[in-house]
Amino acid sequence: MATRRTTAKVEVPIPPTSNGRATSTKENASKLDSPPPAHSPFLPTPLETLLLAVYPGTLLLGSLFSTLHPSSRHATYLAVTQSYAIDEAPSYFAKKSNIFNVYFVKVGWVWITLAFALFTLTHSSLGPPLRPALTRRRAQAALRYLAITTVWVFVTQWFFGPPIIDRSFRWTGGVCAVMASDSPAAMAEKAEMSDVREIFTHAACKGIGGQWRGGHDISGHVFLLILGSAMLWLEFLPAVLRMEGLREARRILTDGGLVRSAAVETQDEPRGENMAVPEHVGIGVRASLFVAGLSWWMLLMTAAYFHTWFEKFTGLLVAFTAIYAVYFLPRAVPAVRKVIGMPGV
Repeated sequence: MATRRTTAKVEVPIPPTSNGRATSTKENASKLDSPPPAHSPFLPTPLETLLLAVYPGTLLLGSLFSTLHPSSRHATYLAVTQSYAIDEAPSYFAKKSNIFNVYFVKVGWVWITLAFALFTLTHSSLGPPLRPALTRRRAQAALRYLAITTVWVFVTQWFFGPPIIDRSFRWTGGVCAVMASDSPAAMAEKAEMSDVREIFTHAACKGIGGQWRGGHDISGHVFLLILGSAMLWLEFLPAVLRMEGLREARRILTDGGLVRSAAVETQDEPRGENMAVPEHVGIGVRASLFVAGLSWWMLLMTAAYFHTWFEKFTGLLVAFTAIYAVYFLPRAVPAVRKVIGMPGV
């Protein structure tokens, strides 16, 4: 006579959540099936890392070109002006008077601002195109722009007096030198200058025919070109490209201390705010592409013909610090992210 086999039923209790509510089996299965975070929210995605690596790669390429190319090796480089002698410039782009330097780089933030404004006002991922509707995404994009612009002002224009570039030059031992051969009028003007202006302001030193000597001069061109173009890339690429490395692969730290995909930020939004990624490329994206592309070219020319290796490196370092603080650090700081948001979210 066959023995009847019985199966014992074992009940596994479902652990309660932090608020005391038991989670469902479906919710637990979803948590178990979800893959672990790919990387820290403090770090960019691999695709973003590749994008940012273009900048040090460009500086390295330009510096190597200036070192190895015969036209640059046989020209006279003037450390005081951070450029080649005018009559020995190895290229049109090695002259500070070239049209791109005068009308693009010298007023670079104007072009960057125009491109950014066109993108935020015309692209449907941020709100109704060409309509004065202040959506959450437009407001947060404007706050990110203001944060980056504030850094640009502090570094190159004004920082409770002289800008950071001028202050750092003086902190590293730089002085304003006026040669004895200068005209008596220039020497008299120097004597009448206040000590603060003479010591700290590069524009004042240049105005009397003086030159910065002895200190470390952070490359303002490198700083500007990287800061502005990186801001444009990081703003419009997540909005127009359906690439996980620029969108869902980004990791954020939630209020509950969990690391999640950036996509969770849009789950609880009103339907009108949670827009799909548009496939079209409008005038704002084209303008941003043009400005960012020309910025990259002028960065390459700056790397090849202007400043020393270390001056270019510090320009890169200061720009990257600002970009990280605005576009990457908020992913790990929920309070900041709620204010300035993330592009494409």
